[in-house]
Amino acid sequence: MSATGVEQALIRAGDLDMSVLLAGPPDGDLVVLVHGFPELGHSWRHQLTALGAAGYRCAAPDVRGTGGTQAAPRVEDYDAVALTGDVVALIGALGAERAVVIGHDTGADTAWRTAVMHPGRVRAVAGLSAPAVPRSPEAPLGLLRRFLGEDFHFVWFQEPGVAEAALCADVRRTITTREVWSPEWAQRHDEPPTPRFMTEEDLAIYVEAYERTGFTGGLNWYRNLDRNWEIAEQYAGTTIDQPALFITGSRDPVMRFAPPSAMDGYVTDLEVVVVEGAGHWVQQQRPDEVNVALLAFLARL
Repeated sequence: MSATGVEQALIRAGDLDMSVLLAGPPDGDLVVLVHGFPELGHSWRHQLTALGAAGYRCAAPDVRGTGGTQAAPRVEDYDAVALTGDVVALIGALGAERAVVIGHDTGADTAWRTAVMHPGRVRAVAGLSAPAVPRSPEAPLGLLRRFLGEDFHFVWFQEPGVAEAALCADVRRTITTREVWSPEWAQRHDEPPTPRFMTEEDLAIYVEAYERTGFTGGLNWYRNLDRNWEIAEQYAGTTIDQPALFITGSRDPVMRFAPPSAMDGYVTDLEVVVVEGAGHWVQQQRPDEVNVALLAFLARL
């Protein structure tokens, strides 16, 4: 175990070898932290130490196809069934029946979906930056193309190989950019500085991992948008009734197309926390405020 109380382990979860950061006492209430794109379990470093010190057993995996976690060969191996199944398998592998599941960005989508698809395994749920969104009346890719255009990153990411080439051309730039990835972004060759919420050591962890694995694992989440919409049909009318928390930054651009109000009537026991001045990477940018909100939420359970 490191000086921070965080250890790394390779855990067999279902049919997957999963690289997981662990903190806190083994007999503490389990909290699973699911990262977004393009990130790693390391994105939760501040939460692992704070929640672990408070007595919770915390597990922050690299999601399938990223970091030290095994990849799967097909695009459909990254759909909601697979990703929520990984969370449930990890809960079982750690010897628990239920866990609090917390996610950020695409990991928030996985957290919300785990609460819907496996309600008996999710004691409570929290999403950062990405709210829970009820199933749309039509498949999402058509909506995104119509309202946000072909260059919107959810759409641009669809063609296998295209985004990979652009994002892998300069992994450091991909990780550090303050812009949303797009074809226009891919044509330029600027050198963004290291974000203020990262040390050079943090950045090196991300760069090494993604130079080794590429970005396909994370991109395949976006390539399952319509497939996940089809999967969600069997859960139409289901609400998220577990205690729930949503945390976002007041400057998070996701708020423009997916505001917290999207959860009205869908998440029935919800608290919303807006961190003033924070952007999309809220748990890294403003860890103290996020940790206070998470610990208060956990204490109420």
